[in-house]
Amino acid sequence: MKLTSRQIQLLRRTFIDYYPTAEFLENPLVVDRAEGLYCWDAGGRRYFDAIGGIFVAVLGHRHPRIMEAMRRQMECATFIPPLHAISSVALDFVERIGEIAPGNLKFVKAFSGGSETVEAAMKFVRQYHKQTGSPGKYKFVSRYHGYHGGTFGGMAASGNGSRKSKFEPQMGGFPKVFPPTHYRDRFASWEEANRFAAQCFEDVILHEDPDTVAGVILEPIGNTGGIITPTGEYFRMLRETCDRYNVTLIFDEVITGFAKTGRMFAAQTFGVTPDIICTGKGISSGAMPLGAMIAREEMAEAFSGPVGGNVHFAHGHTYAGNPLACAVGIAVIDEIVEQDLCAKAERLGEYLVSRLACLEKFGVVREIRGKGILRGVEFTDPNLGIALKKTALRNGIILRIDPAWFAVAPPLIADEPDIDEMCSLIEKSVADALAMVRA
Repeated sequence: MKLTSRQIQLLRRTFIDYYPTAEFLENPLVVDRAEGLYCWDAGGRRYFDAIGGIFVAVLGHRHPRIMEAMRRQMECATFIPPLHAISSVALDFVERIGEIAPGNLKFVKAFSGGSETVEAAMKFVRQYHKQTGSPGKYKFVSRYHGYHGGTFGGMAASGNGSRKSKFEPQMGGFPKVFPPTHYRDRFASWEEANRFAAQCFEDVILHEDPDTVAGVILEPIGNTGGIITPTGEYFRMLRETCDRYNVTLIFDEVITGFAKTGRMFAAQTFGVTPDIICTGKGISSGAMPLGAMIAREEMAEAFSGPVGGNVHFAHGHTYAGNPLACAVGIAVIDEIVEQDLCAKAERLGEYLVSRLACLEKFGVVREIRGKGILRGVEFTDPNLGIALKKTALRNGIILRIDPAWFAVAPPLIADEPDIDEMCSLIEKSVADALAMVRA
């Protein structure tokens, strides 16, 4: 799209996330409006939003049920004093989350998004161990290629060097292991690579000293590594390791949560229940900043005490549990449950994979992976994605693209014809990117 001189001047006064301004100005996108599966730029051109904003709009943009829930809540309250009260709709949200979460994960605190939620979970776990007889536990084992948010704690747990090195030195106490994709060419099968990668968690815990390790945090499906999708056995081994050494298992489901993988949470997709789930993004379908920390109910007992005992979780945020956001979250959950969108995600996911297979004719696809409608395509050419970033926008489609892979997660309002449209745009964009690279 063509920018005005005013827009160019204003863009130089701000920044686009993880995007050099000069590079953005070569291929800019300024969005005026969004509805359903599409966004329109300031010039009126339409784009297929194949990732729901950024794995957020699970019900598409401006879903009628969400808009109505916001209107109703605006007639009641849009903010309450968080040091003095909690809104009734926030309590309804706590109840609703507890009904859909796996196992006994019913202790819920709402926040303003994924980064806040992850930060709160790590603080919660450290305080929990201090108050349950293991005060020396403070470290968190995480994975290289993982991403856990933009705060200093979340960044320290993340394993993306280029995103972290500008802010070093990092916080201590965050040892890392590699994901199974790191070992896939060293073993005869994907299953063996997963077993080795899962065993590495126990090796690190032992060598760090189990009495110092508070938790393990990871994304069930790793986004920034290219939709890394481990086996179910990987998670079962990890669950057993954490139980063995009194280590809290945290699933960062900011991306995988809310039906994308074919179940409400990826924990249910893989059949392993963690101690804490962190959510964000899809929990509000992008209509309001919202996230939630969901913990085992019995963990809350460590934060309860007699009046005057000053026993509480020493953490809070101004917009945590915002009533307008909680109303939106309830509407999203109700729509997913009533329309059985988890089953739809599973069905659409199978169709999506069959359509993405059309890319294999180009001879540049190494692997298609993921669960449900959350899918990634890895290239054999590690630089093809650089060209694809340009050609995708030119062809009117928004993807999550890294140099060696791209990802999609279309909103669950999509049907098979929409998947056909999306994949046709992807196919054309990959063909154009190949032509650009070969030229």
